[in-house]
Order: sequence, then C-alpha cells, then structure tokens
Amino acid sequence: MDTISQITLGAAVSVAVMGRRTAVWKAALWGGMAGTLPDTDVFYDYGDPIINMVRHRAESHALFYLTLLAPILAWVVAKLNGEPKLWQRWALAIWLTLFTHPLLDVMTVYGTRLLMPFTDQPFGVSSIFIIDPLYTLPLLVGVIAALILKSTRGLHWNIAGLAFSTAYLAWGVVVQNHMLNIAEKSLHTNNIQAERILVTPTAFNTILWRFVAMTPDYYYEGFSSLLDDEKKINWLVYPRCNALIQANLSNPNIKAIADFSSGFYTLNQKNGQLIVSDLRMGQQPFYFFSFDVGPVNQSAESPQRIVNVGQRPNLNTALPWLWARIGGENIPLADAVKSLPMNEQRVATCGEALG
Repeated sequence: MDTISQITLGAAVSVAVMGRRTAVWKAALWGGMAGTLPDTDVFYDYGDPIINMVRHRAESHALFYLTLLAPILAWVVAKLNGEPKLWQRWALAIWLTLFTHPLLDVMTVYGTRLLMPFTDQPFGVSSIFIIDPLYTLPLLVGVIAALILKSTRGLHWNIAGLAFSTAYLAWGVVVQNHMLNIAEKSLHTNNIQAERILVTPTAFNTILWRFVAMTPDYYYEGFSSLLDDEKKINWLVYPRCNALIQANLSNPNIKAIADFSSGFYTLNQKNGQLIVSDLRMGQQPFYFFSFDVGPVNQSAESPQRIVNVGQRPNLNTALPWLWARIGGENIPLADAVKSLPMNEQRVATCGEALG
C-alpha cells in the first residue's frame, strides 16, 4: 500500500496496543515510523531496474525477520521514552505494527515475500488497489480522534477506524470472488479457455474491477463494475507473442518478470528492442512496469542495459473514463487512449488489439 496508509495503520495499531499507558502522541509517532520502516528497501539500488522491482517487498517484508527486529526496536523506543517498564508492551506494539505492514501489502497485486527465508515465493491477493481512500480515511480519523480527545472516547474512535478498515479489506475479498465468478461465466460464454485469470480492482476503489485472462496464444482484458446494469464483459484480445517468448526463454531478465508476475506478462518488440511488461499493474496500453531488455537478436552473453519504459495514462483522459466506468457506463478505454497524441502511445509489434 501507499506510504500514507502504512504510516496511518502503524499509528492506529500502536495507539490501540499502548492505550493510555503512554502519551497517545508517542504511540502514534513511533507506530507511524515503524509502520513505514519495511518500505525503506526502496532506497536500496541493486543496479538493475528489474531486480529493483522484484526485490522490493522481499527481506524487509519477511515476517520472520520483522519478528526478530521488533524486540530490538522496542528496547530502543522504551529507552528513548524513559519507559523501561513498558518494554514488553512496546515490543507487542512494534511487532504488530511491523507485522501488519506486509500483511496489508499482500492484499495488493504487487506481491510480497512474506515467508523469506523459507521460500522466495511472492504472495498477492489482489483485492485492494495500492491507494484506496476508503481504507485509509477511517484509520486517519481514528488516530486524529485519539490524539484530540483526552478521554477513552478517542481510543474507541481509533478502534472503530481499525475495525472499519479491516472490514473494508474483507469486503474487497468478497467482491473479488463475486467478480471472479462473473469473469469465469463470461469466458465460458465466449468459449475462451483461460489458463489463469487475474481479478483486481481499478484505481482508488473496489467497485470497478479489471480482468486479465491468459490463454496459450493470447491474453484478454476486460472490466466489470458492481453498478453495471448488464453483467457483460467486453473482452479485448491481444497476442502473447509466443514466438518471441519461446526464442527468449533463457533470458534471465524475462524469466525474472515471468516468475514475479506469476505468468501475467507479455513480450513484444519496438524498434528492434525487446519489451517485457508485467500485465498486472496498469492496463492496455499503459503498464507501470515495462522494461527494454535489449535488442531482439542480442546474444545471451552480450551485456544488457535494462531501461524502465513503463507508462502511465494521461490523467486528463483516464480519470473521466474511470469515474464514468465505475458508474456503469460501458465506455471502452480505447476511446480515452485515442485522444492521446500518437507519440505518447507505446506502439509495439505483437501488442495491438485483435478485436
């Protein structure tokens, strides 16, 4: 999740655990700092954009390592606060604050390596977008109330904020499963034999959902809103570029994206350069994580300079489409894309819609 959400969650958890045993502002301050601590891994540069991507949310988000770190941080916090007798309580607060950070991250689509060093497998539920005001605002209101109100009423507000945000996470999982059923029925109706299906919410909400269905030769993208009058998904189909994929199976950069994305990736070429894209984050033709991994005919032994060529849509056209589509207007995203100048659109072979 975004930094504000993690800071707010950390503060709320810490205030809930510490109560009035210490000043509320101290609990909120230390909780907020601990809540964002795992994300400091973004400042470490592995020297390669792809490695930077796949190693984010790795060791710093592993529950085992965070559990080892918690009592050390708690001892430091208790000492700095002059509260050595509260060390055990601070240990619980810091541990829960660190622990809930990766647990929240795992609800997003990106992937979080929770169980390192026992397994390198990234986990991702994909039931909430990385920024969602309906998750963060209740937490923020609860923490502010706890800081302002001197009575236990403020603490009750904080607990209520945690309860609401947790219930919202549960709501996202329920809606995701509902949307998966809709997608599966639609694929069956259209005689599409999908190997795997991605169901993930669009930006800032859990009303409009995006689907990516992978088949051996193609991938399909569609959208469905809870407010749609007709639960019909208009699928757009794109080639997976199997010839390129098969010819580059030994490329470690492409394999890294293939493994990290759980197979939701595509490979195409632009101006003789290979472009590998993670299909989970973004939507056609804009993907946040697309990488130029070198010339099409480059040998495996040749040095490869990796360049992040990911794109974000023009918000002037994408946001109006998003709000209209959330409300049930079945407007093709292509209409918004067409309004962009051609030089702002990534044109690549083996990546155009077929229908």
